[in-house]
Formats: sequence, C-alpha cells, structure tokens
Amino acid sequence: MLRFYFVIIISLPFILFYLCKAGYIEKHTDSYTEEDRYKVAKSAVAILKRNGFIHTDVYGTENLPSQGGYVMYANHQGKYDALGIISGHPTPCTVMIDDKRSHPIVTTQFISLLNGIRLDKTDMRKQFKTIMDVIAQVKSGRRIIIFPEGGYYRNRNQVHEFLPGAFKCSIKSKTPIIPVALIDSYKPFELNSLKPVKTQVHFLAPIFYDEYKEMTSKEIADLTRSRIMETISRVCGQKPLTL
Repeated sequence: MLRFYFVIIISLPFILFYLCKAGYIEKHTDSYTEEDRYKVAKSAVAILKRNGFIHTDVYGTENLPSQGGYVMYANHQGKYDALGIISGHPTPCTVMIDDKRSHPIVTTQFISLLNGIRLDKTDMRKQFKTIMDVIAQVKSGRRIIIFPEGGYYRNRNQVHEFLPGAFKCSIKSKTPIIPVALIDSYKPFELNSLKPVKTQVHFLAPIFYDEYKEMTSKEIADLTRSRIMETISRVCGQKPLTL
C-alpha cells in the first residue's frame, strides 16, 4: 500500500483538479460525450501511472471488436486492475463494481465519470435490476469490464473459480465475450515498495455468441477462465495456481 499513499500525496494537486473536473462534468453532463468523459478518465490514469512508477504493457487490442458492445471478463488481482485495462482500451468502456467499494473519495468520482455500474450485493432485487440494465447497455453498444471472481485477496497470478452468474450479461445480450488476462496487476498497490513495476494486460480473442449459445453459464465461465489461465501460464512460464 506504500505506493498507493505515495501516489495520493504526490498527486494531490492533480487529484483536486480532476475532482473539480469530474464534478463540473456531472453538473453539465449533457455537454460531455462518453468519449469526452473517457478521455478525462484516461488522462487521470496516465498521471497515476507516471507518479506511481507503473508501466503497463498491453497486448491484443486487435482482438477487440470495432463495432457493437461487449463484456470484458478479467481475472482479479487488486485495485489497479480496472485502471490497467482502461489505460490500454482504446475506446470508451466502463466497469462494474461492488457498491460498497465504490464510495471512497476519488473512487466514487472516477466511477461516476465513467458512468460505471454499482452492484448492490446486499439486495437481490436491486442486483437483478442492475444486471438487466447492464444487458440493455451492452446491447446498445457499451463495453463493460466485469471481474467474475467476485473479489480479490492476495490472488496475485492465481485464478479463482469464475461465478457463472456474471456471464448472464453476455448470454442475454448475445454479445461477444472478451477474456482479459491480467499479469502482475497486484504489484502496484500490494507490494510495499516504490520501485518501478510492470504489469500486463492481454485482450484475448473474442468468444462470439454462436460459439457459446449452446453452453451453460458454468461451461462459459470455465471456458473463459481456461483461456485466461492458458495466457498466464504461457507468459509466466508456469501453470498458474487455482483456488
């Protein structure tokens, strides 16, 4: 967490600027397109990476569909995960986040800037309504990041089982599934160090609806997870542990 607090302190003037900018955009939302908002968000991530001595190598952007909506399903390692994906994703996207984790200062403004999806895991009715809204958004062309492990705790490059329910968003919207393999994404905010760190984001080949439409949600979850694990294994030179 040393790097996290260091970045907050050294970036305080920029944080104050972006908080004000995000607040202004929220008050004048009709004047800003999704592309405008995403540009501001990516600029903030770029400053965080620079001040935090974080470098992210991005692979596979050619695998991202140029048209239409899709859901990116990624393994979960830590607080930097969504930021790393956003830093490498060329077109506007957003993220689904546990409502409880979305309200700290800076985080809540960032999620609002991206028109992110807050999932209330304590209320099944609200949860169902949110999922239905996500399905409609993906159908309309939005690109959304989901972490189907449901959380993280010192996962590092290990991969937990994926929750099948997370894939309903793709199944019901009949849109492509984009597996995303994150490698060493835990390092920026888990290691107690200020040494430069490098992470990797791999956008893998899409799994199109025609490929998964006859499969159960559990089979889809396992397929997506296996492709992510294969990439981690290939890049790291060893089989990733599963939990």
